[in-house]
Amino acid sequence: MPRRLRLVAGILLATVLAVAGCTVPTFAPDGSGEGTPAGNGSAAPSPGAGTADWRNCDNVPEELVGRGAAGMSYDCATIQVPKNWDDKASGETYDVALIRVRSKTQKNRIGSLLINPGGPGGSGIDTAVYLSYGEALGGLPTAVTDQFDVIGFDPRGVGRSDPIKCISAADQDASFGAAPDPVSQAAFDSFVALNKKIATECGAKYGDELVNFSTVQASKDMDAIREAVGDSKMTYLGFSYGTLLGATYAQEFPGNIRAMVLDGAVDPKQSYVQGSESQAKGFERAFTNFSNWCKATPAKCPIAPDARKAVTDAMAAADKSAVPYTDGRKATSGWIFLAVISSLYTESSWVTLASAVARLKQGDAKGIFTLADQYAERKPNGTYSNLFDANLAVNCADTKDAPGVDEIRKLQGEWRAKYPLFGASLAVGMLPCAFWPGEREPYPAGAATGAPPIVVVGTTGDPATPYENTADLANMLGVGHVLTWEGEGHTAYPSTRCIVQAVDNYLIDLQVPPEGLRCPAK
Repeated sequence: MPRRLRLVAGILLATVLAVAGCTVPTFAPDGSGEGTPAGNGSAAPSPGAGTADWRNCDNVPEELVGRGAAGMSYDCATIQVPKNWDDKASGETYDVALIRVRSKTQKNRIGSLLINPGGPGGSGIDTAVYLSYGEALGGLPTAVTDQFDVIGFDPRGVGRSDPIKCISAADQDASFGAAPDPVSQAAFDSFVALNKKIATECGAKYGDELVNFSTVQASKDMDAIREAVGDSKMTYLGFSYGTLLGATYAQEFPGNIRAMVLDGAVDPKQSYVQGSESQAKGFERAFTNFSNWCKATPAKCPIAPDARKAVTDAMAAADKSAVPYTDGRKATSGWIFLAVISSLYTESSWVTLASAVARLKQGDAKGIFTLADQYAERKPNGTYSNLFDANLAVNCADTKDAPGVDEIRKLQGEWRAKYPLFGASLAVGMLPCAFWPGEREPYPAGAATGAPPIVVVGTTGDPATPYENTADLANMLGVGHVLTWEGEGHTAYPSTRCIVQAVDNYLIDLQVPPEGLRCPAK
């Protein structure tokens, strides 16, 4: 599985880990990619306008968390959308699954708040559930849930919405476990062959349908959701890849927006290579911040004072003799690398990573695999959700400028020198789209002419969507306003009182944050 696709998938971690703490589990227990069917349970009253046929689905939070949030109701629906919006006459459709979370004390209702957690491949249904548990667990503020229905959706091809599934568990294990920087020609060729195999098998299963998973198609589904929930104008909160989805919607349907918050910006103007290098730079910077934290707080970091050396030594040792794990896997440099990636999405995971690396040196791989499997959505039985199948399908459908194998091999060496821990991996992570058999439908990269002000939130220490993207996206849209969080990890809302207040004032009262507002880390 290509490394770049692992990295851009991280908003699910960013949102859910921030919510989870020690109470709410990080991921849904279902690894089949099919999820809990939306719409199970008894009928619930419709909110009025709209065409969605809502039915009670308390079973969803119960299966994800063990209980629903106090004072919240959960209703699900499924809408049908054309497989290809440019060929609606064919009559072929996908199911798009929705959940509506509503406070039982709701008053002065404004409308619906549509949420996308990113990925691509993250489940908006799961995220809406996790965000329903309130501010104490990092969820949505009461001020928001008191006035909005929270609508989560699994985009086409994701989770409960006709999920695409074409990568075997064995191939995912092989990809995640492979050396993140295959230096020798033999190792590189082997990784090329694995990625070619994955792309070929996805093409054999889905053929001409692969282009239907593009961001442009998904953005048109969002407008169908707006109509189905009965909103004349959309209020939207998108994280990470969700910012790209939101920006695409803003260009396609600028007049249908009430308010839009884009947190953790993707820059649509960047080429595929530029986007990958941007992430290499972002993760390198985030890891340096982690290393500096270790040095400054050795009591919390058992691999201090030089965390970078401890991690690179652990990966080098694993290449010679990997520590075995209880399920038969070995903690190869690839799994260690994935654990590092996983930990950089939230500052709270830095302690976990330091402990995992220290324990690995003592022959205990549990901490490494706990972090890695959370990120990969790998179940204890060895199966995976369809997060990375969808991630691959969307990214490659969106990309017309994927480099070839020779260019990737060249960039691998160049980026290794510039970004020692992450550069080479981000380069070879571009391999699968070089072989992708489907047609492409690139997303637009222009102004959202006619749209209202859009708030673009950036985090200075964001690894996956580097802070520099924030102003670039805001400027491209022409109606963007930058809000900065001087913190660590991927995405900002709802992290601190300053960020919460600025975003809530905009979502509720359409009060745009003061130009240049920078919120402190704590």
